Amino acid sequence: MANGSELKNLNVVFFESRLSQTMADLIELNGGNPFPAPALKEVPLENNLQAFVFAEKLFRKEISLIILLTGVGTRALVGALETRYKKEEIIAAFKACQIVPRGPKPIRVLRELEIPFSLTVPEPNTWKELLRVLDENQQIIPIKGRCVAVQEYGVSNPELLDGLRKRGADLLVVPVYRWTLPDNLEPLKNAVKNIVAGKMQLALFTTAVQVDHLFKVAGSLGLAEALKKALARIVVASVGPDCTQALVSFGLQADIQPESPKMGPLVMKAAEHAKKILEEKNRIH
Repeated sequence: MANGSELKNLNVVFFESRLSQTMADLIELNGGNPFPAPALKEVPLENNLQAFVFAEKLFRKEISLIILLTGVGTRALVGALETRYKKEEIIAAFKACQIVPRGPKPIRVLRELEIPFSLTVPEPNTWKELLRVLDENQQIIPIKGRCVAVQEYGVSNPELLDGLRKRGADLLVVPVYRWTLPDNLEPLKNAVKNIVAGKMQLALFTTAVQVDHLFKVAGSLGLAEALKKALARIVVASVGPDCTQALVSFGLQADIQPESPKMGPLVMKAAEHAKKILEEKNRIH
């Protein structure tokens, strides 16, 4: 367990946006120096035609299964439908379908709305666990030949969509919101420069999109390769498998990944192991 000093003398750069202050507080509680660099902005899709196509099929009882990938997206989807339909009608239509939430956040929203769900997905709640659960429960939730709606988040998940198509699903993809670069890029630019200059010792990533956006900004500065080399010299912590895979796609590895893909466990595990990993890397480099 952390005792409040494990990150002492470490400069910690992180890219969380919505819960930036919470993460900064956690880092400070463990003795670290937080350097926030929000890497994304959540942008609702205006006039979301896909959401209303989904609604029409939902009310015609043409959708057999709804897969909800995020809590924010689930809430946003219901909110979008409420601009045209009564909330009780929406909830009744959802209840007429089988629903599989990917993780605890969409489950929390469903419980708030008193909407039951058919299955739960074990941690770390990736597309792999989701498909495995569906495979193991084909008798309860058959997919082949059925209309399966997938509430997407941020960036699309081609592996999940391909997996559902291979299982014979008639897919309806419902992107409710997307991620863009923040309006103010200066914190991200400064983060790239500080990492490259060797001023950071620990980098914390909480979504795959943060990795993409960091390298996009680094590329605009002509520092993408320098950033990759600099990150290899410091401690890189990833919140979970999807985020780790994004790092791998840029030729990096996650030195730390908590068993539970959440912010608190991420900071705690980094606090426990970062200094030792950094010492080992310093010997190598």
